[in-house]
Amino acid sequence: MFIVSSSIFLAVIDIFIVNVALPSIQKGIHATNGELQLVIAVYLLGYSCFLITGGRLGDYYGRKKIFLAGMLLFTISSCCCGLANTGLQLNTARFFQGVSASLMTPQGISYIQVLFTDTNARLKAIGVYGIIAGSASVIGQFLGGLLPDIHFLMEGWRLIFFINLPLGIVALAAALLFLPETAANKTQRFDYGGVALLTPALFSLIYPVIQGRELGWPAWSIFLLLLSVALLLLFRRDQQRKLARNAAPLMDTRLFHFRDFKIGLYATIFYFLVQEPYFFVTGIFFQNGLAMHSSTAGIYFVFQGIGYVIASVISVKLIPVYGKKVLQSGILIMIISLLLHILFLTSPQTPPVSIALILFAYGLGCGSVLPSLLAWSLKNIPHHFAGAASGTYYTVQQSAIALGAGITGGVFFYAAGNSPVLPDYVHAYRIAISLSIFLLLLTSICLYIMPDKTR
Repeated sequence: MFIVSSSIFLAVIDIFIVNVALPSIQKGIHATNGELQLVIAVYLLGYSCFLITGGRLGDYYGRKKIFLAGMLLFTISSCCCGLANTGLQLNTARFFQGVSASLMTPQGISYIQVLFTDTNARLKAIGVYGIIAGSASVIGQFLGGLLPDIHFLMEGWRLIFFINLPLGIVALAAALLFLPETAANKTQRFDYGGVALLTPALFSLIYPVIQGRELGWPAWSIFLLLLSVALLLLFRRDQQRKLARNAAPLMDTRLFHFRDFKIGLYATIFYFLVQEPYFFVTGIFFQNGLAMHSSTAGIYFVFQGIGYVIASVISVKLIPVYGKKVLQSGILIMIISLLLHILFLTSPQTPPVSIALILFAYGLGCGSVLPSLLAWSLKNIPHHFAGAASGTYYTVQQSAIALGAGITGGVFFYAAGNSPVLPDYVHAYRIAISLSIFLLLLTSICLYIMPDKTR
């Protein structure tokens, strides 16, 4: 369980460790705001574009082989990130870091789907998986604030990437020695055509959302958005045709016959349009708006992470008893906390204890939703759909996070304007948080209509 969870630990820590360190990275490589958004978004772009591919490769070649390949490439690309000197170099390495994460992460959840065939046992196992991911967010936020202040032979922000080297080596060694291999299924051809359609479709959707605002929405950005719609429709038609003739499509569209899985994907989209962008804009607001030191911001985010871990542990036990009510309660706590963000966190005079408590409350809400949302969406998926289901779920999740970084981040920077001062940051932050509240309300609607029974 710990070996397969190492993939999600590293994948998540490299999202959250970057959030708090972004201002230090911006100064170190003289990046623009658009390049700063890309530090997060291109990682998620590479991650989301190849997650379904990663899941299917595990089914086709064996999960252990793909897990090891992904972990090795992740470690190497992390070192490349730490050696970068320009925004282009860093974001190129971040993209391949995301691609390698997409190879190793689906194998973890697929192993759980295969090894835990009992529904309740699977819910608990996925809950543990979510707790480990939450722990990564706590550690990442703390280290993201701490490491930029450490200058030993190099700029401190580079350490946030080099720290993956020893972690990756340990994970590789443990997986090589102890992780069991699963049977490879090569009875049908791998769907390379599906990859060739889905990858540019997701790229054409996410990239212009991130870059279009800063460049004034040039014609190519509008063209790419329209192209993404056409490619996604073509991909759907292609997958349905291949399924009809038993040709092993990249995305098994039979998954969408499971109503709870389908509604869970909608809830996932709305929720993750909020989850990661919250840390992005709050980290920028704390440091650039309130002139908060990076280590101080990192410590505040640790309180959010502590709340997340506590709620995750509790929610794993409550979900089998109370079902989706746990998730609905978590969304309500998040909304109340975000209202408190608008009322109190936008003032430099807010006491540190109040800031910590508000972020702790937000973490309690996140911890009640995030691990259980995954478990609830996959609870009725048969184990032979494991690779396809996990790849599809995480593709939707990471695409939503990447889009959220572009949408919410774009709204924040647009509202702040050029050369912003504190009142501009406050105005922009309130707008961004209000958008997050609206998206959480949409999430709550999806949870309301989601089936509450385990079949």
